[in-house]
Amino acid sequence: MKQPNFDVQKDKQSQNSLPKANQSEFPLELTPQLEQNLQTIKQAIGQNPDVIIRQMEIGSNRIKSSIVYVDNLVDKQTIQSDILRVLLLEWPELQKTDLNSDLPELATYIEQHAVSASETKIGNTLDTLCLSVLSGDTVLLLDGSKEFLVIGSRKYPARSIEEPESESVVRGPREGFIESIRTNLALVRLRIKDTNLTFQSNFIGRRGKKEVVVSYIKGIARQELVDEVNKRLACIDIDDVEESGQLEQLIEDNVFSPFPQAQHTERPDRVASALLQGKVAIFLDGTPFVLYVPVTFSELLKSPEDKYERWMMGSLIRALRYVTAFIAVFLPSLYIALVSFHPGLIPTKLALSIAASREGVPFPALVEAFVMEVTIEVLREAGVRLPKPVGQTVGIVGGLVIGEAAVQAGIVSPIMVIIVALGAISSFSIPSYSVAIAFRILRFLMMLAAAVLGLYGVIIAYILLNIHLVRMHSFGTVFSTPFGPYKLRDWKDLIMRFPLQLIKKRPASLKSEDEWRMS
Repeated sequence: MKQPNFDVQKDKQSQNSLPKANQSEFPLELTPQLEQNLQTIKQAIGQNPDVIIRQMEIGSNRIKSSIVYVDNLVDKQTIQSDILRVLLLEWPELQKTDLNSDLPELATYIEQHAVSASETKIGNTLDTLCLSVLSGDTVLLLDGSKEFLVIGSRKYPARSIEEPESESVVRGPREGFIESIRTNLALVRLRIKDTNLTFQSNFIGRRGKKEVVVSYIKGIARQELVDEVNKRLACIDIDDVEESGQLEQLIEDNVFSPFPQAQHTERPDRVASALLQGKVAIFLDGTPFVLYVPVTFSELLKSPEDKYERWMMGSLIRALRYVTAFIAVFLPSLYIALVSFHPGLIPTKLALSIAASREGVPFPALVEAFVMEVTIEVLREAGVRLPKPVGQTVGIVGGLVIGEAAVQAGIVSPIMVIIVALGAISSFSIPSYSVAIAFRILRFLMMLAAAVLGLYGVIIAYILLNIHLVRMHSFGTVFSTPFGPYKLRDWKDLIMRFPLQLIKKRPASLKSEDEWRMS
């Protein structure tokens, strides 16, 4: 299967540049005239009511100046106390000193002697100015100076930190990521107080200009992996990346695979664990889901609490998860194959019981299974879209009522209701929602294979599935590792989890620069 080409040979525009539609209309650099600069800003940003331009005169020379910010994206207390109050009332040096507005270093002088905000920087391009203002910062422009001062004043509307709903655990931290990227970075920093923890910030999307941060730990993560992630992000040329799910699709190796090639999570502890293994995390502003790469099939079946429980309980739960994964994919297809093609493989008493239950059912096993599977999928989707109390009621009551009614009407057999229910319940035990969806897709394909060739069809489909997993890669790592290629060291934390004292090295598949995690 053809892989996407991530080679960047052509000259791409900078991720921090203005939208293409605006690049030819406005000058990239500002002029010393304040009024001209303000007119350029109004044309570039537009006459929007939420863009506030506050003009004033500062110093004994009455230097014309102006601050520009977006309402509801800034902390107005910071603007009033750290900018306006200081410049207009509380800066004696500015009132006494005869400043020359023609000096190009005027903005730097004000930055170093006047403004008391914690985050400041100097800029001189319209590109940087617009991006700063639209990101929630305040810009101070001065008449006679090409440079302007960017003052950090961001205060976004954000929800509080809550327990992630998609990855609930019995034992473990209850904190989850939110839509603010700064808060998410802080949650990871609290867990890894290492000077080698690195955050590389950039912007993605020509018009959306979402902040994206690549995180890794120097000395653990391979530099080749970090470079590959940055290269794929640099290849993205799109108006806006609305959510990390879109970002995942744009950087994955195989777009035709049902399996995700990047893990997404709402849990800071899971991201911290991935970074300590030598992986690379990708944060996107505006979403609580963080990506980390590379990922393998076995890791998609792991849960964070597998490590929090003692090794015997963790091993039992994980082994049970592999069993339920097999049931979710193969149980309906095995039933169809045995009933339709190989009834002699079924024990006699069980075969008689199945035959008695299917008496009067007008459809073959495949149609019977498809009717029930589609019904379950519709109920599951309806339960997700409806409000929580109503959705749970629809999922449970609807399944019971429809299943019982179908059996009473003679459309399906009772054994088929049991088979489909077991498959549906088994898919709920998969920790990753994306993998559970992939298993549901594979379940239908396996059912078709069983209806065509019986057990031979199921075996052929299983072999093709394994070939697909072995050939697929996630950022240079074989997706089927450590099953194939075989990595003996990684089997200590595979189906069975060995005691932590015996897992002294990081996963061999990651080829981390520092392979020892415990002495």
